[in-house]
Amino acid sequence: MELIKLEDVNRFVGIPVEIAIQDAEGGDQAPAVKKVVKKVQFCPDGTHIRFYFDHFYFLAVPISSQVRESEEQWTAFDSESGLTYTVKKVQVF
Repeated sequence: MELIKLEDVNRFVGIPVEIAIQDAEGGDQAPAVKKVVKKVQFCPDGTHIRFYFDHFYFLAVPISSQVRESEEQWTAFDSESGLTYTVKKVQVF
């Protein structure tokens, strides 16, 4: 696992993705949502990376999270909160 790099997540900009957030205990989870990432950038204080879905709404992932990735999926685990964030490319038919 490695730390978050902006250039690694820019490949999800402009394409349909499925986003899921899971906790370490496996409790009740919100369903995964399908979105299009409009842009990715660091927050002003540099502690999180933001996945924007429009000019206002975004998902913030701590940059200290440990990352695993493949061509189709990017997963970040934040040990402080126990949350796992997953961004996965989806097929559009």
